[in-house]
Amino acid sequence: MTVSRFLVCAAIAVLALAQPAQAIDIQRIESPGGIKAWLVEDHTNPIISLRFAFRGGAGLDPAGKQGLANLAASTMDEGAGDLDSQAFQKTLEDKSIRISFDAGMDNFGGRLQTLVRHRDEAFRLLRLALTAPRFDAEPVERIRTQILVGLKRDEEDPHSIAGKALRKALYGGHPYSRSSDGTQVSVKTITAADLRGFVGRRLALNNLVIGAVGDISPERLSALLDQTFGKLPTTAAPWKLADHRANTDGRTVVIDKNVPQSAIMFADQGLMRADPDFYAAFVMNHILGGGGFTSRLYGEIREKRGLAYSVSTGLNPRDASATTVGGAGTANARVKETLDILKAEWGRMAEAGVTAKELGDAKTYLTGAYPLRFSASGRIARMLVGIQLAHLGIDYVKHRNGFIEAVTRADIARIAKKLLDPKRLVTVVVGRPDGVTATP
Repeated sequence: MTVSRFLVCAAIAVLALAQPAQAIDIQRIESPGGIKAWLVEDHTNPIISLRFAFRGGAGLDPAGKQGLANLAASTMDEGAGDLDSQAFQKTLEDKSIRISFDAGMDNFGGRLQTLVRHRDEAFRLLRLALTAPRFDAEPVERIRTQILVGLKRDEEDPHSIAGKALRKALYGGHPYSRSSDGTQVSVKTITAADLRGFVGRRLALNNLVIGAVGDISPERLSALLDQTFGKLPTTAAPWKLADHRANTDGRTVVIDKNVPQSAIMFADQGLMRADPDFYAAFVMNHILGGGGFTSRLYGEIREKRGLAYSVSTGLNPRDASATTVGGAGTANARVKETLDILKAEWGRMAEAGVTAKELGDAKTYLTGAYPLRFSASGRIARMLVGIQLAHLGIDYVKHRNGFIEAVTRADIARIAKKLLDPKRLVTVVVGRPDGVTATP
């Protein structure tokens, strides 16, 4: 597992639009059947992008069936209704329709993108994939084999090994300790009946969130919502995971692997997305390690000393837990020096906060980059879903930069003391690092 994949849950913190926030008109739609969605009309191009998510994801995979949500996501578009895999995929290709699904730990999502002239066919195919997936033997076995190959490759990848060990250290027996891909053993046990059971239990109207962008009217979208999602069950199985405070007990885990460069991952406490101090933590993280070339960690570890090609941190707020996580890679001989500087900077931020210049520069970047981050309708649709999943409110895009501007040095000093403690920092090193030993 790469650092970027491990930090994927932090993406909600940097939601952005391709146009000025004040120009975005988000409409709240409710179909005659009671299905709700957010819509941004854009008639510039004859394209419709739809994103949707069902609350509850791979974290709910049954014991012994880890990877179920991921295998379902990978096979639901491999044939549905009276169309086998080849016919379904050929129809998508012939009409330039994109339908896909994905499984995160907290949510199960999907997307559709189509030209307006193929709109009705695209939504019909999505309805079939959601309500009548076939899970025929050939495509299921083909996709299963691909997943197993990926899992085998991860067993040799230092970053994947580090990610697995860090999850285990932080979460023990909690579902967050697992990979959404499952294991070599568990993926082999999943049957077509398991996949059908997943669809029946997890995909329902009461855990559904939808965002749409493009050349479509509210009236037409409303009708398509009922046609596409209206046959889903009313109620999904319970999806809330037990809350869990990450076990940031200061341990160091060293996993021996004969590679010239060690992979490093580390974690400390974080903040849930609804915490009022989240924006202070967001700005703090940008200055510490999330700001690329301008961050403190990059400057101290990469620029001044050339210890690592890259080093980064990110906030990782999930539904049931939150952490501040990061990663780096460096030659075995320089791992100890890298970790010493990392912990020193961790402590310096906690003790002294940030300077006025650092805060001003961070605000300028974070507010200035906000309108430019997302440049396509599909990404805006994903943003609409993300805002709803995080319960941020339909007016979030209008107020987001104001939240950033309101952050003070005192706010960051307070939250840094709460979140950052080098004695609490959990570190995983995969390689043969000189002078670094595992804690008991």
